[in-house]
Amino acid sequence: MIHKITMPTPFAVGDVNAFLLKGDALTLIDAGLKTPEAYEALKWGLKEAGYTFRDIDQVVLTHHHPDHAGWIEAFDRANILGHAYNDPWLRRDDEFFAFHDAFYLACLKEAGVPEHHYSWVDRKGRSVQLMGERPLDQFLSEGDALPGHEGWGVIETPGHAQSHLVFWHETSGTMIGGDLLLAKVSSNPLIEPPFDQSSGRPRSLLQYNHSIKRLLDLPITLIYTGHGDEVRNAHVLIKERLELQETRAMKVLGMMEEKPQTIFQLTRQIFPAVYEKQLGLTLSQTVGQVDFLLHKGLIEERRDEKGVLWYAQT
Repeated sequence: MIHKITMPTPFAVGDVNAFLLKGDALTLIDAGLKTPEAYEALKWGLKEAGYTFRDIDQVVLTHHHPDHAGWIEAFDRANILGHAYNDPWLRRDDEFFAFHDAFYLACLKEAGVPEHHYSWVDRKGRSVQLMGERPLDQFLSEGDALPGHEGWGVIETPGHAQSHLVFWHETSGTMIGGDLLLAKVSSNPLIEPPFDQSSGRPRSLLQYNHSIKRLLDLPITLIYTGHGDEVRNAHVLIKERLELQETRAMKVLGMMEEKPQTIFQLTRQIFPAVYEKQLGLTLSQTVGQVDFLLHKGLIEERRDEKGVLWYAQT
């Protein structure tokens, strides 16, 4: 049995969902945002199902973003499970955070972002204040069984987040999908530091496309999503989202017809009204389209003497 708990967020995506999964273990999948409002909604949702925080055996995270990993320490008797990428965030690992900041600063410089926007790196780091603070008790990865729940397995689905997991029950065709596929809005493949710090920048949109294409091979009947309503037409929706994404990429390709462009120049054209207030989100979307076009061989990349990357049609 799956019981849905909805909690508020101040973000444009709206409320976030968590799910109680009953089996040999009582599991909560995701834990909302670390705000008083979300705590009260979570407390009420548990009570409605007949439980308290202390009844939960384990909290399993679909990914590390604050609106999903907020109230983990409220479950003092529970084990916390998730992808290993969650752990440096939840442990407040200073070495990882230093790498995190250096990674984003390098991304801004390569994108041709003016220096007065570099303070965004500090703002980005503040999201950790809305995230829980305790290490994972168990790492989950591709092919693992979900502890305490026979028939439920773990699938790694990076793209929206480098830590993203979904949980799949093949017999029933049911998936608990986090932010992988949302009913009303497209998930944004976000620029994030790589799990392996020796690796280059993950190509988040390409990862995301691969992750949702994997779902086309599964007999899915229902996806419980991290935001909004359940998805019941997953295969149709995935094909629509992939077509829309390619259409958007072709529009970006047209912007390079007359002269080379930087990521920042493209972002200002694509999102003229919001790029300053939502710099990370809009840059992520632009980088994703550029990665897609590079992968297709439709554009080429060059680096100038200042280290800024420029893109032009081939």
